[in-house]
Amino acid sequence: MTPFAALHHAPGPLLLPNAWDHASALTLAAAGFPAVGTTSLAVAAAVGLPDGAAATRDETLRLALTLGSAPFLLLSVDAEGGFSEDPDEVGEFARQLAAVGAVGINLEDGPVPVDRHAAKIAAVKRAAPGLFVNARTDTYWSGDGSGTRARLDAYQEAGADGVFVPGLTDPREIAALVRHLDVPLNVLCTPTGPGLPHLTDLGVRRVSLGSLLYRRALGAALEALDDVRAGRTPRGTTPTYAEVDALARTRAQKG
Repeated sequence: MTPFAALHHAPGPLLLPNAWDHASALTLAAAGFPAVGTTSLAVAAAVGLPDGAAATRDETLRLALTLGSAPFLLLSVDAEGGFSEDPDEVGEFARQLAAVGAVGINLEDGPVPVDRHAAKIAAVKRAAPGLFVNARTDTYWSGDGSGTRARLDAYQEAGADGVFVPGLTDPREIAALVRHLDVPLNVLCTPTGPGLPHLTDLGVRRVSLGSLLYRRALGAALEALDDVRAGRTPRGTTPTYAEVDALARTRAQKG
């Protein structure tokens, strides 16, 4: 079992914060998080591209190249649907991620037929056997959750190391799914869903923050601007110039 996989079986769920660039990832690692994910929405928005449209393959790989070799964090990459409908191309992308040091990949199905997404998962496991595949299904985001178990069963059989069901918030359904699965269940932290202690009791093994931190950062920027405009001192934690500059200098020294 890899160190990243082991985090899914430690006491309590793995709380996985999601970064969008070098500075955000290193800041999260410095705060004590052993593993950091990326968030496709933020990676796309930061460069002016749409999320979920397979438009950020190069940006995603470039970010993995920047972060994957950092010795103090384990990196899991949000790869949308693999940036291709060809399973072999998805497998090759996964191989490239593993080659630059990523330890996990998040693959979403969206409207893709279950057999096609299962084929992508199998191709990733062939191309990069050590990469932790977190297979996401959007059955709760795009509908009422119908077909969730059938999809997850197929993804487990294809070799997924964990499964991700964003939009699933009902405690009874979460607990039932945990009992049904043979692999760790990942859910998304949401204001309307159970909190971390409750999710722990339900048996959830991984809790992702998705784009929350990025969206909060944008909101904090607007709040700070409002404070300045009103003659108030901006609230909240603000890293110093030197602290942020040191993040880039750390990378330069290691390079």
